[in-house]
Amino acid sequence: MSSDVSIPARPLNLHTYAWEDATVVRCTGRLTAETSQQLKTEVKALLPAKRRLILDLSELAYMDSSGLGTLVGLYISAKGAACELQLLNLSPRIRELLSITNVLSVFETCGRTGMRLP
Repeated sequence: MSSDVSIPARPLNLHTYAWEDATVVRCTGRLTAETSQQLKTEVKALLPAKRRLILDLSELAYMDSSGLGTLVGLYISAKGAACELQLLNLSPRIRELLSITNVLSVFETCGRTGMRLP
């Protein structure tokens, strides 16, 4: 008999809303290989109509390398669509991941300073 118990990962939940001159996508849960496509699909659909997108990561519990790759891909897609993509409310763990991979410097000032939405 196997005693392995599978604990389901918290899915990625996305909540999109307008804030000042931007559209905010609040990410809750885990950004992993299993959930990255969901974020990519939703954000890419917003790009043609928006000039400023903010990914609020305050409730993102975990991000793996696929999630990191998704953020980089979205940054490139946003630049190609003349849209500013910002990261906001980075946890210390996610900030460290972005920093050690030199991705943090790619994103705009608010991601580096830790600015928080009300």
